[in-house]
Amino acid sequence: MGSPAAAYQPKAGSLLDVDTVFYDELARHTDSRELVEEFVLPIRSGRAWEVPAGHLCRVLTPEGAQAGDFNVWNRHDPRERLWTSRTRQLQSTHVTRYDRLWSTLPFLRPLLTITNDTLEWYGVDADGGRIHDLLGARCDPYVNRMLSDEDFDFHCHSNLTRAVLPYGLTEFDVHDVLNIFNCAGINDEGKYFMKGSPARPGDFFEFFAEQDLLCALSTCPAGDLSIPFWGPDARDPIEVCRPLAVEVYRPAAELTEGWRRPEKAAYRGLHGVTLPTWQS
Repeated sequence: MGSPAAAYQPKAGSLLDVDTVFYDELARHTDSRELVEEFVLPIRSGRAWEVPAGHLCRVLTPEGAQAGDFNVWNRHDPRERLWTSRTRQLQSTHVTRYDRLWSTLPFLRPLLTITNDTLEWYGVDADGGRIHDLLGARCDPYVNRMLSDEDFDFHCHSNLTRAVLPYGLTEFDVHDVLNIFNCAGINDEGKYFMKGSPARPGDFFEFFAEQDLLCALSTCPAGDLSIPFWGPDARDPIEVCRPLAVEVYRPAAELTEGWRRPEKAAYRGLHGVTLPTWQS
């Protein structure tokens, strides 16, 4: 007996109906793209950067496995930001090539589309672990205090908070993350687990910006997740912490000819609310 069908089924021509040929061409033509920005994030740090609509962005593991906690907003309106729960429903609990990250209501449109993923080969392991998950929240100093009775200022939540301050955002704008390069899943008790990332030096995760984006990334203080951060076997995993790198590219103009930014959700109703008129 097969598993139940997915609840959210795309119809032809919807934003869930991805033009795979378009994104394959963007991924394939690396020689014609122009590098417009690149930087390295040291261990246990965060950084924010902009990716203009129509550009490509690549997150890399230059020295090997390292988890990265990723936030993304519309650059012009931070109320429009990644909606992890809806993305899980529309795409999957873990994302890879051709999947999209969706924004919050009332916008509900793709912020980005994944064009390449060198860890796509991993699939599902014997424990049910997969790569690039939307299941786990960022690590934060509040939970850490609860679990360890200690304060630590370099969890992903804090790294992301520091990263977005120059853009006028605050801790309240930091939101649930895409865990890039994480290997994670749900165990038989229905609980979230993480295990060592299989990423190798030079692996990358690449996406196409469907809107003008503000992105932020934290190099997780747990490193490659092979050493527990909490629990009876926990210790400081500094030895498995490595940097991440980011590259932003402008593709050749002919590759994006005819592409248009996805529009906001088409719903134009008033949620059943009747507005008063002047005469009433």
